[in-house]
Amino acid sequence: MTFAQRLDRIAGLTEARLGLLVGRKSEQSECRDNEVPPRLLGAIRHATLGGGKRFRPFLVVESAALFGLSERDALDTAAALECVHCYSLVHDDLPAMDNDQTRRGQPTVWKAFDEWTAILAGDALLTLAFEILSSPSVHEQPDVRVELIAGLAKAAGSAGMVGGQALDLDAERLNGGRVLSAAEILHLQSLKTGALIRFACEAGVILGRGSAEERAALRTYGLALGRAFQIADDLLDAEGDAATVGKAVSKDAAAGKATLVSLMGLEEARAELKRAEQAALDALAPFGARGAVLADAARFVVRRDR
Repeated sequence: MTFAQRLDRIAGLTEARLGLLVGRKSEQSECRDNEVPPRLLGAIRHATLGGGKRFRPFLVVESAALFGLSERDALDTAAALECVHCYSLVHDDLPAMDNDQTRRGQPTVWKAFDEWTAILAGDALLTLAFEILSSPSVHEQPDVRVELIAGLAKAAGSAGMVGGQALDLDAERLNGGRVLSAAEILHLQSLKTGALIRFACEAGVILGRGSAEERAALRTYGLALGRAFQIADDLLDAEGDAATVGKAVSKDAAAGKATLVSLMGLEEARAELKRAEQAALDALAPFGARGAVLADAARFVVRRDR
């Protein structure tokens, strides 16, 4: 199976699992106990289903595979992480944040529904993630589930993704025109984008009860991969085609966002991307041939066009 086929397979499995976990539309218009209000459910399903590379779930499944776990063993953890990722996109797209109108080639949730529904849909997805992780279907051992819950909470919260988004918006709107340094940009991006990617890689170690050394290696891999992912995203915004990318492009420069592209220019940003790719590949050395799929994932991140 090629890397692209493997990525598509896990995306399909994640899509199917999310379809069950987020619930189905009720035949009744009236909300009953344990049912989600129909409009809210429609927004949740719009946010989670029918698109996306499911790259973070892929990393969960493939990092778990290093320790002999099956796709099924890792799929609920992967789905929980994707719920957090989808929530973050719903909120990032809001007018008060990035004000995007298209996502994955379709209207963003706030455009398809309205702002208040989009906010609540994001809230619901965030809390659903932790409901999923608390289930014995994730892992039979409660201590493993607790470690996953704590890890995802930290990666998603104020010292992780949310903190990175705050730094990003601070730089764009509150810094009075101050130009951020490369170190500051890399720090905010390591939180905003890198924290969930790093957790995806560490989740496999947690599920598989790997060693401290193995966890450190995958953490280093995840850090480098997250850096590469964000730089590639910034390059796509600067150079990509909106129809291919599936969302508006050329927005970062217009908004004055702090990126390595805006600070260094295209060529130096591409060089930094290559350095991040190599760092990710180097981190996989302890796994030898077993790390081949994750090595392909690093190469995919660098060469993607959407």
